Amino acid sequence: MKIRLQKIVAQAGIASRRKAEELIREGKVRVNNVIVSQLGAKADPQHDSIEVAGQALPAAQKKVYIMLHKPKGYVTTLRDPEGRPTVMDLVDTVTERLYPVGRLDYDTEGLLILTNDGDCSQSLQHPRHNVARI
Repeated sequence: MKIRLQKIVAQAGIASRRKAEELIREGKVRVNNVIVSQLGAKADPQHDSIEVAGQALPAAQKKVYIMLHKPKGYVTTLRDPEGRPTVMDLVDTVTERLYPVGRLDYDTEGLLILTNDGDCSQSLQHPRHNVARI
């Protein structure tokens, strides 16, 4: 399935989607050995050869979904500048790059989903999808 090139680069962990757009505009992305410099270009990460700045994209990661009971005393973030424990400390044995879906306060406990599936995360968090939260 063909999807936007900047999304593929972002999902590979190379750069944010905005930075990926910049790399494409600068002509640093190749698909099947052809430089792509126009935003909106699509590719199939399963079948196309994609390179960023001369480096092949790593193989697509498997999708991971974790339901975690977040205890009190942890922040829902990837890193905390204040040095408090994060929910990522609770899943430090998972090798995939995960992101929390939603937020729970430091003193709140409850269900939290962690995933590397950006589409799933967006579907659960964006208001237009009307996903009820309690």
